Amino acid sequence: MIGHQELIIILVIIMVLFGAKKLPELGRSLGQGMKEFKKSSKELLEDTDDEIPTKAPTDSTNASS
Repeated sequence: MIGHQELIIILVIIMVLFGAKKLPELGRSLGQGMKEFKKSSKELLEDTDDEIPTKAPTDSTNASS
């Protein structure tokens, strides 16, 4: 698990690499990417659920006749 000191060091390195002005833009892009990923994965799950046929329940009382 990442502690507070490691997190602060990582944030400082990111600020040095990208600059303070680019951080909001970088965060916005990251948020949009995560939103698109969630949307795509949700659509994929819905598509696979639609394609998998579900078995109709059989009536066990009619099976003996």
